[in-house]
Amino acid sequence: MKLLIQGGRVIDPATQLDTVADVAIAAGRVVDIGQAPADFEPQRIIPAQGLVVAPGLVDLSVRLGEPGNEHARMLASELSASVAGGVTSLVCPPDTDPVLDEPGLVEMLKARAEKQHQSRVFPLGALTRQLKGDTLTEMVELTEAGCVGFSQADVTLANTQVLRRAFQYASTFGYTVWLRALDHYLGQGVAASGALATRLGLSGVPVAAETIALFTIFETMKATGARVHICRISSAAGVAMVRQAKAEGLPITCDVSINSLLLTDTDVGYFDSRMRVNPPLRQQADREALQQGLADGTIDALVSDHTPVKDDAKALPFAEAEPGATGVELLLGMALKWAAQREVPLARALQVITQAPAQVLGHSVGALQASLGQLHVGGVADVCVFDPAAEWSLEPTALNSQGHHTPFAGHVVNTRVRFTLVGGHLAYQI
Repeated sequence: MKLLIQGGRVIDPATQLDTVADVAIAAGRVVDIGQAPADFEPQRIIPAQGLVVAPGLVDLSVRLGEPGNEHARMLASELSASVAGGVTSLVCPPDTDPVLDEPGLVEMLKARAEKQHQSRVFPLGALTRQLKGDTLTEMVELTEAGCVGFSQADVTLANTQVLRRAFQYASTFGYTVWLRALDHYLGQGVAASGALATRLGLSGVPVAAETIALFTIFETMKATGARVHICRISSAAGVAMVRQAKAEGLPITCDVSINSLLLTDTDVGYFDSRMRVNPPLRQQADREALQQGLADGTIDALVSDHTPVKDDAKALPFAEAEPGATGVELLLGMALKWAAQREVPLARALQVITQAPAQVLGHSVGALQASLGQLHVGGVADVCVFDPAAEWSLEPTALNSQGHHTPFAGHVVNTRVRFTLVGGHLAYQI
């Protein structure tokens, strides 16, 4: 289908393009940016005057609820939520039910996702069988089935011998290991250690739980040559350690969630279970360091950490409530909120949710590597068209996701996605 996105502000952080132009699309690819060719006859024109035309967003942490919730059609709802948020490519962790530790499960998930004709789904394979931390999975077979890396999700890996062997295996084949930096024994609490956790009587997770794990990861990287992506860093000390590791030349990338980037432990208030997330919300100094780290490139990407939680799992005392929050539809809005707070240019705000996460994926996405998170002539037409001046109050029940619990309920969002194209297919419009 031939489409013409007409008169929008086209921004591509990868090429530093920022201009008002038309974008012509045919056969799923961008054929021109600027003045459409004279012989180009679009079947549909998308008016974009006053709107921003950007590469489709890439979210490195989105839980889809499948395998495990096929009866509730969660895959369909969460992918609908993704394109409603402008997300055209997403990475899903392996902590599904059953765990993504067998090639057949990965192939099934990818096949079911492709039938939805919405966001591209890139699964992470389990690093160890059943995420139990003792036996490594067959990474080669899982990669052939479609996995883009290997992870323990939020399950800690206490055995450093297994960690070392996993790094050796991954390094041999050039795979990336995706890890939460969390010490097994120190990371068992439900809130960030500090005055608030003490006052509320909640078990705390100290910063040392992150820094000790980071030290172990870095030392193991040095010994094995493995490439690692740190998922959802949460502390100022952690940011400093990542900055130093990058300065030393370690092949490391990292991301931060929208929750940690914009909220602090004081938002927990009086046991508000909507704020029960992993990693737990930390103090203001940590938030400041995370925001600065994302601005200066120490932190590579911003993620939604989309984890839909059912009502009955949140309607419990804070310590017993299931951690997680809906966020994939909010990724763009929260990125721009951060940019406004820190006076970060729009192009940089878009970069951390388009080009930068695509670079984390790198060659693992095959032929898409040259197009993912970018908007250029000849590239795959994954496009997000949004209104940067729309203002709306977030009502969780209005979200497309089946998870209606978010710590940003009631917040004012100053942008709204109008159109999302995946491979030239109009997957969402409003």
